[in-house]
Amino acid sequence: MKKFAFMLLCVCVLAGCNTVQGIGKDVKKAGEAVEGLGKK
Repeated sequence: MKKFAFMLLCVCVLAGCNTVQGIGKDVKKAGEAVEGLGKK
């Protein structure tokens, strides 16, 4: 049971990291779009 709980915790942590990383990429793309508009 402890092993299952540990594995579940690891999966949740890894999924959280991937989600935060995805949000970071989206914010970066949005910033680049705004920067491109500012240069026009």
